[in-house]
Amino acid sequence: MNQLNEIKLEIEQLRNDMHELISKKDSTMHPQIIEISQRLDKVLNQYHEENIKYKK
Repeated sequence: MNQLNEIKLEIEQLRNDMHELISKKDSTMHPQIIEISQRLDKVLNQYHEENIKYKK
């Protein structure tokens, strides 16, 4: 599996985790949700960077 596919899987997992937590917590400002959101941001940036490399 190439790097982009691995990153896509990680993105999907983080999104699912975040949605699940949001449904269980009272606020989207809960520390666990913020942590997952920040991790998701990093992985999305990584995906973008890898995608740029792939297209070259």
